[in-house]
Amino acid sequence: MSSPLSVHQRLFSAWKQRWGSSGASLVLPQSWGVTGWPCVFAAGKKHQIDLPVVHEEDLDEQFVRGSGPGGQATNKTSNCVVLRHVPTGIVVKCHQTRSVDLNRKRTREILREKLEVAYKGEESELMKMKKESIQRKQEKRKKVNENMEKKRRFKEMLYSDQEGDKC
Repeated sequence: MSSPLSVHQRLFSAWKQRWGSSGASLVLPQSWGVTGWPCVFAAGKKHQIDLPVVHEEDLDEQFVRGSGPGGQATNKTSNCVVLRHVPTGIVVKCHQTRSVDLNRKRTREILREKLEVAYKGEESELMKMKKESIQRKQEKRKKVNENMEKKRRFKEMLYSDQEGDKC
């Protein structure tokens, strides 16, 4: 018998060949031997993260009027999606586009990410990626500061040499 991971890899590669890397999601049923909590494998994503499955009966969805720039077109249409996960009480609001369908999809993605962070905390892959990103930025900033200090010392040395040559 093959391990669940190899089964998942084969299923995912077959699904990806059939449907391509369009950014859609594949939900594997619990009966296929998935251990732990159910997860979603995202196709076409740079970083594949196991996100919790959100059941529609656990959601309370509302469409409200948006706000911000855009004038009358924004203020009169109800394309802002507010999604509430009833068991945890997590609320997500999305008004990134003028399309209700795209906002609904994006709201569910954000909700799954927030649920993963709520369930796993610091062990969440999203939190780990965020910490790595912050660390890379800090290292880059440190390197830039070191280079600026080198330039400043070099200019001081050139300036002092020019002053010495004039005398």
